[in-house]
Parts: sequence; C-alpha cells; structure tokens
Amino acid sequence: MAVERVEVVGQIPAPPEAVWAIAGDFCGSWHPAIASIRAERGPGGALVRAFTVHGEERLFRELVIYRSDSDRCLSYLALEGIDGAERYVGRIVISPSETGCSVTWSAEITAASMRAAQIAAGTKLIFESGLAGLNAAVEAGQFHLPGPLVKESVSELTTLTLSGNPTLALTVTPQREGPLVLFLHGIGGARGNWAAQLHAVAPFARAAALDLRGYGDSTLGPAQSTVDDHCDDILRVMQAIGADQLILVGLSFGAWIATSFALRYPDKMHSLVLSGGCTGMSEASPQEREAFRHSREVPLNAGQTPADFAPAVVKVLSGPNITPAVQAELLATMSVIPVATYRDAITCFTNPREQFDFSKVNLPVLLITGQHDRLAPPTEIREVARRITAFAQQPDVRFEQILDAGHLCNLEQPSAYNKVLVDFIEGRLR
Repeated sequence: MAVERVEVVGQIPAPPEAVWAIAGDFCGSWHPAIASIRAERGPGGALVRAFTVHGEERLFRELVIYRSDSDRCLSYLALEGIDGAERYVGRIVISPSETGCSVTWSAEITAASMRAAQIAAGTKLIFESGLAGLNAAVEAGQFHLPGPLVKESVSELTTLTLSGNPTLALTVTPQREGPLVLFLHGIGGARGNWAAQLHAVAPFARAAALDLRGYGDSTLGPAQSTVDDHCDDILRVMQAIGADQLILVGLSFGAWIATSFALRYPDKMHSLVLSGGCTGMSEASPQEREAFRHSREVPLNAGQTPADFAPAVVKVLSGPNITPAVQAELLATMSVIPVATYRDAITCFTNPREQFDFSKVNLPVLLITGQHDRLAPPTEIREVARRITAFAQQPDVRFEQILDAGHLCNLEQPSAYNKVLVDFIEGRLR
C-alpha cells in the first residue's frame, strides 16, 4: 500500500468565523460538486454525511472523527464511495490571515500505489473547486453565525443520598429515558459547582452531580481511597438510579476518574466529557507525582486547613476576569473541605493505577479547557485530543476552548460551557 498526501491552500477575503460558519457545516451543500446530501448518525452518534455528486449515481459517506469550533478545524473519514481506498482522511482548517482567512484543505490517502495517485489527483481537483465554491458561498452571504449561548432552564433539583460506607450524596434532575449524565467535580470542588450544567441538561436527559468521597454530604470510606474505589462509587450510583449507560462529565480530578472508569467499563459508557484535564498524574514521573503531593501537603502539615490556603489556590485556578460572585463561590466551596478529605484526594490522585491506553477509547469524547487554564492549558488538552483521535479505534473527538475562563471553566463561563456541552450530548442522543 502507498500513502499519498494532498494539500490545497486558499485565501478568502472574509472573517474566519464567517467562512467557518459555512465550511464547518459538515452536511451543508455549498460544494459545487454536490448533487444531494443528507445527515446520518454513525457509531455512538457521530455525524455522517451521505451525498451524491453531479454526473454520478454512487453514494459517498464520510464520518466526522475530529472537530473543534474553537480552532475552526474538522477531520473526516471516508466510509464509502472511493473505490480502492483502504483509508481516506480529510481535514479542513480555517486560520486568520492578513487579507481575511486562509483555508487549508488536506487529505491522507492509503491505497495501492497507482490507485492512490489517481485518488490524490481527483482529490486535488475536488479541493480546488471546493475552495472556489466556499468563496462564492461567503460572497453570497450563505452563512449563519453561531446562535445564542445556552441559558439555564428552571428544573427541579433534588438530593439523593445512598447509604453505606461511604455514604454518597447526589443532586439529581427529574427522571428521563436514556443514559445518565453524571458530573464529577475536582479536588477543590463539590457537586454544587455543577448546578448550571444540571439545569442545562435537564430538559433532554437525566443528570446527577456526585459529591466524591469525603466531599459535601458524602463520607470517606474505611481506608485510603483509590481510583478503583471511585469507580465502584459510580457503579453504585448507576444501580441506585437504574441507569444502563453513562455520559460521564468530569473536571480535573473528576476527569481523570471519568477516563479511568470509561476504560474499565466501556460497555457502561455512552460518551465522555473531560474538562480541565484527562490524564491526571498517570503520565507524570514518580518525581513529579511526589513533588505535586508534597507541595499540597506542606500547608496541611503546618496545621493549615483548606480554608487557610483557599484564596491562593483560587487565584491559581481562576481566569484574569473572574467575577466576584464566582470567586466567592469557589472560596466557599474549598473552605469547607475537611483536611482528611483533601489528603485523601491528593494521595489518590498521585497514585494512578495505569497510564491510559487511548487505543481502547471507543466512544465519543469531548475535551474542554479554559483559555487561561494554568493546570490544563489549551495546548496540552489539544494534544490529548489529537492523541485520542490518532489512537482510538473509532475516533469521535471534539476539542473546545472556553474563552476568558480559567481551570474551572464551567463556573466562570457557564453559558459558553453549556452551549458546547449541550451541542455535544444532544447530537449523540438523537
């Protein structure tokens, strides 16, 4: 087999967001070669476009494998219609330029040597005519800029307490059919930090936010917690609520737990949303883990409580324009964390069981991080998204950056966060 690469670059004198509004419409009919097109859903709810071209009867089908509205980037995999192609991956990226924007359209083609060259030549022509059609569509004003951000609904939230050792407390939305959307907070958080997201999801899915062991109204277990213990707690929640599948939404420490659960129990997963991190300490060296643990335990060993160092921690976690109200909420949440709980979480976090094998990720994944996140900066999370796309068996990956937000992007910019979250989840529940 041979591998051929094609790249076509064009300039369009229009704002990048206007061009992306057209090019990012995966099932739009703006390409001049398209005769008919319709949207379908592939594995796990991933978007598929099925189309025909002028002068041919055959059907082409292409699957989105990666998308980022933040980066104005989209990658797709050909499923049907290109004879002789063992694998065909296309990618379109819209970037700002001095004259408006630059459009880079590329493809990597794997096929028998002669056929690969033929497909590459045809691809180049398709891309060139597509750029011309994209420019014409922009000039004709055939685009719609993103709609309003998602606002919270007014939904009834209730408390559910699961007795046992540990006792687990959850905030839950009204009963609905389908997977349970379960929110997991970070080391300095609590289930109340997800209130805006519970309200956003409640109109179309059952959702719950869990106080992790020792936090809020949940109790610590009989021994030092491990990631396996947290996974067992998630299983208890599923059983209590009667959920067959999960959409896990984790932030930081919660994102690491969510990924760990997804890899242990893939049959129980529908999709995965990871905010402000993913790998945790699983890829850190023993020295890095020890340094992280030591730095967090120094104030505790000196007799301080989380309430004493909460202002310094919140400053690190926050974006530069955090509102006083959100800052006060973060301070209040962290100030009530017991010392024993904080120690337990730090020890758990710095003792991962394994390094994640992204080739085993076989479900839709959304990765979100704040523009000003110091702990999980966009460059780092974007790279994790790239790795999952490269190694997953059936990639369906989306990466988004929440502007003007720090590590706790769901709290600092709830409307922007909810828009991405709802778009991702609703699209895969259709």
